[in-house]
Amino acid sequence: MTGGIASGKSTVAAMFSDLGAAVVSADQIAREVVEPGEPALAEIRRVFGPDVFTAGGQLDRRKLGAIVFAHPDRRRALESILHPIIRQRLANRIQAAKDQGRIVVAEIPLLGERPASRKLVDTTVVVYVDRETQLARLIGRDGFSRGEAEARLAAQLPLDEKARMADFVIDNRASREETRLQVVRVWEELSRRANRSSHRP
Repeated sequence: MTGGIASGKSTVAAMFSDLGAAVVSADQIAREVVEPGEPALAEIRRVFGPDVFTAGGQLDRRKLGAIVFAHPDRRRALESILHPIIRQRLANRIQAAKDQGRIVVAEIPLLGERPASRKLVDTTVVVYVDRETQLARLIGRDGFSRGEAEARLAAQLPLDEKARMADFVIDNRASREETRLQVVRVWEELSRRANRSSHRP
């Protein structure tokens, strides 16, 4: 499952979880790999310096974000540190859930941008909202200026383009209940496909 920043991926992931899916979140893993003691954190300090850290040694996500979203070369440097680690942990968790016989919903924000990540999944679900809704949510939710919000959207594939590549699109512009009904329909189809697959000789 993918989408864009502020499209409502976490809300939809929670709905899938309520229906019985094993949800694996790339964002959650991304937070884990920059915790104190993680190798990625030391590499970020080496590449970006101490200015992106708090006095207590924690990564200052806001400062780092301001740098990488303003400078594509710096964003690529960060991605080269984090993405291989995140992808491997994601693959491990997906496999562990599959080994338990569960349907896995992997929440991967950059699925459309990362061909290597696409190999981890066999069906793509896109959580869709229009661009203005994304901007409004970013500004209202995260306190970004319009310029900061625009920079974050520019770093991702447009949702219109992601939706064209999807097997299923969940339109998250209306009410929560309407979104939930769409999620249920997708879940029922995924369950049917999984059931057919499990009965193949």
